[in-house]
Amino acid sequence: MTSFELSPQRYARIGGVLYLAIILLGMFGELYVRGTLVVPGNAEATAQAISNSPFLWRAGLVGDLLMHVCDLPVILVMYLLLKPVSENLALLATWVNLIQTAVLVANKLNLMVPLFLLDKVGYLKAFSPEQLHALSQLAIKAHGYGFAIGLIFFGFACLVRGYLIYRAGYFPKILGVLIFGAGLSYLANSFAALLAPAFASLIFPAVLVPAFVGELSFCLWLIVKGVDVRQWNQRVGLQSAGPSTEKLT
Repeated sequence: MTSFELSPQRYARIGGVLYLAIILLGMFGELYVRGTLVVPGNAEATAQAISNSPFLWRAGLVGDLLMHVCDLPVILVMYLLLKPVSENLALLATWVNLIQTAVLVANKLNLMVPLFLLDKVGYLKAFSPEQLHALSQLAIKAHGYGFAIGLIFFGFACLVRGYLIYRAGYFPKILGVLIFGAGLSYLANSFAALLAPAFASLIFPAVLVPAFVGELSFCLWLIVKGVDVRQWNQRVGLQSAGPSTEKLT
């Protein structure tokens, strides 16, 4: 057995702390920074708010990037924790989650655009203030849609992980149900934003409540309880005894 298999609790708790950091950093960037500075439907007011608080806007961007840095060890911990249930499915969730992280990191370039457009440099005089404000608002809107696209991949990762957590035996089954529900929540929100924006505005943010509850519950469980070591040892022992008789589980 590897050192991880012999003592998974330390890694589970590290993963839980980093998972909580991801949630808090995400709330800081999305709810506090952009929730404070972005005025829906008012490009001029949004541009003025960003111009008045450029450091806060940049802090939100840096917080988002730190969130995605934390994604990587959490993805690894999730793979190691769920591999005893099904290595193939745990690996699938890992790859899908990595795609989500790559999409969201690239998407952060959209948040740099308003800073470029609102900078007081000579070449921007080719545009009127109204045009600069409109382009800035467009970049912020593009970021919102890029975020929705990235969360499609995370939603599918949550579906797979929810199933594995439910089957694991060393986590409460309710956590698997909650993470599976989080995946459905992300998928509903993202596909609604892409296919029916008017409907998406009606169900947001209520549609993401299951995602918040599921992820927060799981990360807190990792921090406080970790895994059921007796069940973990039993599952790892069965895995070490020989090939699983299950096809994909």
